[in-house]
Amino acid sequence: MYVGTNYHGWQIQKNAITVQEVLQKTLSRLLKQPIRCVGAGRTDAGVHAETYISNFKAECNIPLDRLPLAVNALLPPDIVVVSARQVSESFNAIGSCIKKEYTYRVYNSRIRNAFYVNRAYFYPKHLDETVMARAAERLGGTHDFKAMRDVGTPTKTTVRTCHYFTVQRTGDLIELKVCADGFLYNQVRVMTGTVLYAAEGKFAPEDIDGILERGIRTEAGPTVPPGGLYMTKLWYREPVGLDTDPEE
Repeated sequence: MYVGTNYHGWQIQKNAITVQEVLQKTLSRLLKQPIRCVGAGRTDAGVHAETYISNFKAECNIPLDRLPLAVNALLPPDIVVVSARQVSESFNAIGSCIKKEYTYRVYNSRIRNAFYVNRAYFYPKHLDETVMARAAERLGGTHDFKAMRDVGTPTKTTVRTCHYFTVQRTGDLIELKVCADGFLYNQVRVMTGTVLYAAEGKFAPEDIDGILERGIRTEAGPTVPPGGLYMTKLWYREPVGLDTDPEE
């Protein structure tokens, strides 16, 4: 798991500090050999992960149950290795992943909360979570999500299957959970912005069907800030030892 505030995403870059770079350097130092980590996905700059999977190959004499403690002693406090286990040679943290869940958190109150800075999107205008849920429901299923992404790395197709997109309020905190077989660049943040626009009355939840059909980015909502976004669940073809491993 990691808090992404101080990092330019997961994937290693030439001119910015990333989670992958820090983890690889730490593992290389600990195991006294070059380590290359494969990650479950490219989280953007400022995005967090409550659950994240990375795999690497190495000769390791440290017992696997002790490896997290050894790594964490060298890592900065905002990156934590929770557990370690041996996997098959064919396992790949991104290629073996069959679906992912992200959670976006909105702090919906007239007064901001200092403890949610860079952890939730402060939104002072009251939001009706029932309208948000109706809007989110329109985004479930298999669609061409061309209107729900920003320009990034080209992909073969913009069609994705959204298994669920739910909205739940607890006090002033609203959580939007979305699970899909894969995501386009900034897709979750644009989907969230679209649901927020519907809640503001800028278009009806039912209008989202047409936005998806036309595929025009400017018709959808804005790309909300990264600090409210968390990777929260991962599903794999083989068990990876997560406490949150879903059974289906």
